[in-house]
Amino acid sequence: MTIVQIAPIAAAEMAPAAWIVRNLWLIPALPMMAAGIIALLRQPRRRPAAALAIGSLALSFLLAVAAFVHVLAQWSSGAMTREVVTVSWLSLGSSTLQMGWVLDPLAAVMLVMVTFVGSLIFIYSTGYMSHDENFTRFFCFLALFAGGMLGVIIANSLLLLFMCWEIVGLTSYLLIGFWYHKPSAAAAAKKAFLTTRVGDIFFLLGMVWLSAQTGTLLFYNHGAGAMEPGALAVLLGQHAACGLSAAAAIGLLIFAGAAGKSGQLPLHVWLPDAMEGPTPVSALIHAATMVAAGVYLVARVYPLMSAGVMSAGAAQGMTTVPLTVIAWIGAATALFGAVVAVAQFDIKRILAYSTVSQLGYMMVGLATGGVAVGMFHLITHAFFKALLFLGAGSVIHGCHEEQDIRRMGGLRGAMPVTFATYAVGMLALSGFPIFFSGFWSKDAIVGAAHHWPVSQGPFWMLLVGAVLTAFYMMRQVGYVFLGAWRGGHGHGHAHESPTVMTVPLAILAVFAVALGVLGTPAWPWFTAFIESRPLAVDFAGFSEPGLVPLMTITSLLVLLALSVGWRLYVSRANVKASAPDVLQRSLPVVFGWLESRLYFDELYAATILRLYAFCAAAAAWLDRHVWGGVVAMVAGGFRVLGRSNRAIDSGLIDGGFDKGCEELTTAGGVLGWLQADRAPAYLRTLTIGLLLLIAALAIAASVTGQVKL
Repeated sequence: MTIVQIAPIAAAEMAPAAWIVRNLWLIPALPMMAAGIIALLRQPRRRPAAALAIGSLALSFLLAVAAFVHVLAQWSSGAMTREVVTVSWLSLGSSTLQMGWVLDPLAAVMLVMVTFVGSLIFIYSTGYMSHDENFTRFFCFLALFAGGMLGVIIANSLLLLFMCWEIVGLTSYLLIGFWYHKPSAAAAAKKAFLTTRVGDIFFLLGMVWLSAQTGTLLFYNHGAGAMEPGALAVLLGQHAACGLSAAAAIGLLIFAGAAGKSGQLPLHVWLPDAMEGPTPVSALIHAATMVAAGVYLVARVYPLMSAGVMSAGAAQGMTTVPLTVIAWIGAATALFGAVVAVAQFDIKRILAYSTVSQLGYMMVGLATGGVAVGMFHLITHAFFKALLFLGAGSVIHGCHEEQDIRRMGGLRGAMPVTFATYAVGMLALSGFPIFFSGFWSKDAIVGAAHHWPVSQGPFWMLLVGAVLTAFYMMRQVGYVFLGAWRGGHGHGHAHESPTVMTVPLAILAVFAVALGVLGTPAWPWFTAFIESRPLAVDFAGFSEPGLVPLMTITSLLVLLALSVGWRLYVSRANVKASAPDVLQRSLPVVFGWLESRLYFDELYAATILRLYAFCAAAAAWLDRHVWGGVVAMVAGGFRVLGRSNRAIDSGLIDGGFDKGCEELTTAGGVLGWLQADRAPAYLRTLTIGLLLLIAALAIAASVTGQVKL
């Protein structure tokens, strides 16, 4: 094992890494080991399963806090370094495949966020899934999912990241389709798995290309990593197709994988259907983990995406082909998700399309403002979107599995804790001015897009998306918590959720407000920490040209959207579940298109899926009528050859051999007959012959007087 320590600007002296750095692998390993143990438990071992899952993630959270404190201490002392542990994994001839893990501000922040939010979701799940017969299996999948995501975060190798990435993909399939007895859940799981595989194929191609060009898949390796200046210079010097450098082409391939995981157009179709799984799964996937993996991947390989743009140039707004593509796709996704969410009636589907939209904001933030801008919105979004999904789960639990917002209403009195916390999440997501974290993180992205020199298109798309976000969230709150009860069973039908579910809501609500202080222009703590630069309180940050006017405009637009939503869905709330939506009455055609999600699924069914079905039918026809005929013909030819061979072998070769054997047998019999019982006669003849010879010799000796031999 080799311990490597690298500074962000200049290489630091080689030194033994701290204990937490050497043992950072324990953070993902603990929930993975817990998942393995839970898998061996019998159903329904509820308490051991929940204790193992929650306990392992809680320990991971403590280790994540220790890692964060370690990084924070280095940053505070002015000696911030990026610490990497490299391990030789496989030896292939003269080459060695290396993997390892990295601890830097980006990884430290993500580790704390994922383990903390994940722990709250795990605790919430004990109440939400308390009556499910597959409780043990659910927590096994949750623990494995969390371990895979934590592995993605700490990976210092693109190969290790891809392995953990696929664990996340597998467990998301298992969790989305957890209630597999529901056809919609089973279909959603398959849809998620197959759609994300499309992006992963491009991701894999980019990874192979990067390895071939740089000779390594390590991000950082004391100057020899793929994200370090030497390798990036090699990639920039090599040209791919369409005038792109190898760096740009590889960056686009990797972004395709990120787009699949993070639900960017046109690979977004799986994400809204993922809400078919249990609500804690929706909170885990849509808030803190899986969908954030794509954004995190772009942030981790940001040196590759921005290769060719020096830090000074980036400050002036220069860009690259991958960043330009990311900005436009992110802006289109942000607008699309917000528009479609306006016309949905499923409480979780509204939040799912909201997630699609907010992921688009994060991508635009990365492309136009840098890692800190995009990641700050990822962190704040993780808390208030987890709050909203868990709040939606509390509503569904309190309304006995009802998810149609038209069959709710007036829940503010029956579910006061859920309403109060949900209102906080709604205002944070809407970007309500000053007091909520979403305001600061979203406005930073809008401001970065406003100063992007390539085009103002993404800025206007994000601005419209922000207005629609405030509108559809007020619409949802008006339908669910305000107005009159429309469920049909009396207001007593709904009830507040148990404490094990409401306490996580309260904790998340606190963070949905408090995190905003980390990203204000006067005290940009998060940006300074991620970029490892000094921090100071300076209210002159508000004097940046155009900042205050832009914040004022966005605030006024959000307040206007909230007031319009209040007027349409609270002041004039429907009293019957069967009554059409206000927008549905006014704009039936447009509303129908939006309710049908702009017919993306139907478009794919009529084009890509139909082409796939045609290819499958053509392949079946070829197999049955062409290749099957060829195989049958070849088989018939071999049968003819077999019969001919058998005839030659049996009639000629075997017949001749058998005839020869018969002749030999006959001749042997004759010779045997001639020699049978002749031994005494032979001896007598031999004796007589010997005596005659002796007699002859004696006579000769007597005549000559000697015998010559």
